[in-house]
Amino acid sequence: MKSIRIAAAQTPEFRENVDAALDHAIEVAARAEVDDVALLLFPEGFLQGYLIDEPSARRVAFDLASAEFSAVLDRLPKSGPVLVVGLIEIDDGRLFNTAVIIERGVLIGRYRKAHLLRGERIFSAGEESPLFAIGDMRFGINICYDTNFPEAAAKIRASGATLILCLANNMMPRDKAEAFKEQHNAVRGERCRETGLWLISSDVTGERDGRISWGPTAVLDPEGHVVAQLPLEEPGLLLFDFLYIASEDRWGLRT
Repeated sequence: MKSIRIAAAQTPEFRENVDAALDHAIEVAARAEVDDVALLLFPEGFLQGYLIDEPSARRVAFDLASAEFSAVLDRLPKSGPVLVVGLIEIDDGRLFNTAVIIERGVLIGRYRKAHLLRGERIFSAGEESPLFAIGDMRFGINICYDTNFPEAAAKIRASGATLILCLANNMMPRDKAEAFKEQHNAVRGERCRETGLWLISSDVTGERDGRISWGPTAVLDPEGHVVAQLPLEEPGLLLFDFLYIASEDRWGLRT
C-alpha cells in the first residue's frame, strides 16, 4: 500500500493581473508544501483569467517557449508540490485554453482543452490527451466543459491513468449559476462511473459584475460520489490522501 497527498485550490478570480495570481499561487503552494502535498491543482484560466474576448486574451497570452513565460517559471517555488495551473497559451498565432504542469519551476507538460463552448471560439481545440505521473500515481486532465463528453474521460482511462484532474471556472451570470449549481458534480460523477476513475476539481469563487461562482472544488470517487468538498463561495485548500496498490492499479481515498 502506498500513499500520496494531493490538493486542489479554490481561489479568487484574477483577471489580467498575472502578478497577483502568481502571488496567490506562491502563497498557496507554500501552505501545501508544509502539508507534504505532492500535487497541487489550480482552476481553469487561473493565471490571466478566463478571458474569451480575443483582444484581452491575446494581450496576456503566454508563448510557453518565451522569455516572458520563463520569468513566470522563475517566480514559482523550487521545492514542494508539482503544480497544475490553468492559463491562456499562444502558439504560432493560435490561442489555447491550457493546463500546464510545473515541477520545481520547470515546465514538464501541458494539456489543451479539447471541447470548446460556443463562447470560446477564440481558442483552438487541443488534440491530445497526455498521461502524466508522479511516481506510481498516473493522471490525466480535463478542463471544465471537457467533462461533458464521455470520450474525454475514456481517453484518460485508456492511457492508464486512474485520476482525472478537472480545472474549472464557473463564474457565470447568477441565474445561470443557480441553474447549474448542482450539475457540475453530477456530470463529473457520470464520468467517474463510466470509467472507474477518481476525479478532483478546482474552481474559482466569488462575485463580479452580476456573476457568481460558488465552485465546487471537490473529490469524487469511482462511483461518482462526492467524498470531500470545500465550502461553496469560500477560497480554500482541499487536501486528499490517496492510498493505492500500484501493482494492482487500485486506489482508495483517505481523508
